[in-house]
Amino acid sequence: MKSPLSSDRGRGLFVTVDGPSGAGKTTIVRHLAQMLLAQGEHVHLTAEPSSGPVGKLALELTETVTGRALACLYAADRYHHVEHEIMPLLEAGHTVISDRYIASGLVVQRFDGVDPMFLWHLNEEAKRPDLTVILEADPEVIASRLAERGPHNRFQHTAGSSHAEVEFYRHAAETLYSTGFGVFKVDCSSRLPEQIAAIIHNQLIELPTRSEVVS
Repeated sequence: MKSPLSSDRGRGLFVTVDGPSGAGKTTIVRHLAQMLLAQGEHVHLTAEPSSGPVGKLALELTETVTGRALACLYAADRYHHVEHEIMPLLEAGHTVISDRYIASGLVVQRFDGVDPMFLWHLNEEAKRPDLTVILEADPEVIASRLAERGPHNRFQHTAGSSHAEVEFYRHAAETLYSTGFGVFKVDCSSRLPEQIAAIIHNQLIELPTRSEVVS
């Protein structure tokens, strides 16, 4: 039996969640998955870098490989991820939720000074999600959260990284929306993860629409 969200599309629903480090993506994604499971959806959680061979290599090399080389490696993982994991599940009617996707591909290597148009051209042929969620937050809130948990990669050691990353994601959201992506922006500065997940869930019910919504 097809899930309620996929019944009108003939396939599963593809949702991606991106945003600055410290925004709570992973927790929000888990809450969203629980909500969808509770209503009878077949849900698959995934993330990037993926758990596939290219993703494992990208994760291993993140600290030592930089700039265009690392951007190309992340993009290669994205295309492999879509072909070997995401598309088969969508075709089987599953709802696939990815923690990071194209938006992150437009952001991370900007810390290495890579041109945003180069990043866009690397990623523009990747599978488009049914909904691209971009989490937004006050950079001071993000910086405080990162200070509490400690940096997870070399990009978070950069001075002012939270302010820069918030701005990079704002630009990425504009780029994606201008090229036809369904972009849904949610401010998570003062909301609990389960509240944000509920907001995203409500937006999924309204699909298919092409809209940019700031909550």
